[in-house]
Amino acid sequence: MKQTEHEEQKKLFTWAKLQSAKHPQFTMMFAIPNGGHRNIVTATKLKAEGVKSGVPDIFLAYPSIHAHGLFIEMKSVKGKVSENQREWIAGLSASGYMCFVCYSFDEAKKVITEYLGI
Repeated sequence: MKQTEHEEQKKLFTWAKLQSAKHPQFTMMFAIPNGGHRNIVTATKLKAEGVKSGVPDIFLAYPSIHAHGLFIEMKSVKGKVSENQREWIAGLSASGYMCFVCYSFDEAKKVITEYLGI
């Protein structure tokens, strides 16, 4: 059975929580609630609060020797990156952040551990 984007991201945050005892940098990782299906009232409120379409799903607010922080866009195996997401990734990359699109928990885990050098 193929895992959904939700399940892969959930596994990633479960793993990160376990890692935080040894590597406190993981406490600086959080999800950005800009996707998913919402009713019109909730969607309108979130937009008014500044939620923007295309922003990557996850941010690790911890600098490395290579970047100010790490953004990850999680996708299912067959997921496609939208043009809006491409624009955000390009802009964030140009601003000194590392950005990756990951299609599984394992891929995201590898990106994070390499980014942190652990």
